[in-house]
Amino acid sequence: MTETLERDPIMETDFIKEMVKQMRALDSYGSYDGWTPERIIAPYIVTKEQRRQIPVIGDPDEETLSRVKAFYNGIAVLIEKECGLMAVPMVNITHEGFGRALITVGKLVVMDRTVRDIHRYGYDSFSKMKDEADKYLSVALEIVGKYPEVAGL
Repeated sequence: MTETLERDPIMETDFIKEMVKQMRALDSYGSYDGWTPERIIAPYIVTKEQRRQIPVIGDPDEETLSRVKAFYNGIAVLIEKECGLMAVPMVNITHEGFGRALITVGKLVVMDRTVRDIHRYGYDSFSKMKDEADKYLSVALEIVGKYPEVAGL
């Protein structure tokens, strides 16, 4: 008897597929080869208990900073796919773990988010991560639709 594992439908969404691509792009040594998508993006899931154990003293580690940048890169790629115009993410985070994430399309800022406590960056679940990304994506596409002449510059 062969047992088939049911896959969480959220893993088949465009956003999660893009996040897997973004994480694989960070894997310059091929460590993720053969890993499941769930395992590749598992570092984005941080429970409340895990957050409490992470100190906010010291510089955020490079892996966390890379995950933050990959998240906004993923959103930018989806914006590009939807509107057909290049979306450029810009993430600036200080050594204290505070900063800003912007996504521009042409001369138009379609997303502007202040980030803080990057040391503790993560989501309670894949669903919550996707919901946040969907919220940013829909607002960005609405702004592009409202100001297409600026987005086209």
